[in-house]
Amino acid sequence: MVVRAVVFDVGETLIDETRIWSRWADRLGVTRLTFMGVLGGMAALDRSHRDSFQILRPGFDLEAEIAAWERDEPESLRNHFDADDLYPDVREALDGLRQAGVQVVIAGNQPTRAYDALVAMDLPADSIHTSDGWGVAKPAPEFFAKVAAVAGREPGEILYVGDRFDNDVLPAARAGMRTALLRRGPWGHLHADRPEAAAADVIIDDLYGVLPAVRALNEAGRP
Repeated sequence: MVVRAVVFDVGETLIDETRIWSRWADRLGVTRLTFMGVLGGMAALDRSHRDSFQILRPGFDLEAEIAAWERDEPESLRNHFDADDLYPDVREALDGLRQAGVQVVIAGNQPTRAYDALVAMDLPADSIHTSDGWGVAKPAPEFFAKVAAVAGREPGEILYVGDRFDNDVLPAARAGMRTALLRRGPWGHLHADRPEAAAADVIIDDLYGVLPAVRALNEAGRP
């Protein structure tokens, strides 16, 4: 099938999470290097990023701390993002896809507030969706069923772009979609170096590589 829609993950695909994790380090009272190192260790060990908090602060209650942080700093970004966190290739790459007639959708594991932040950025996208808004998160098959539904496409007409093999490439491929593994962020670099990365249709270094990948996949699929 011809790829007619590209769907993008959010964290470390569109959004540079450096500032978020740096603020968490400051909140926990550890050096940023320490926090980033432990976070990278979790990525290398296929453990949840949430485990970083338990290693640094045994017994840590993440939800309670998020609520306390909001009470302490109601006007700050805290564990959220804004337009300053966009990777520099995002707008141009998404706009290039739309100019080429490719549908652009954003759909990732994010809270409701992230939806509002993404909408406020006025990105060149046809629609924006989050796991909290849908009530289902990756890698659940239901998430990718919703991706196909909002795009209004057959799964084989969709290219899903993300930085993780486990949350993005593998479940999207199981849903029948084409996949692009983005070598960006700790998970992206670690996962792209694994043999399993060969399961992705393409591996790209930045979002400028998405449109050429779409064109190459479509050309290869022509009779």
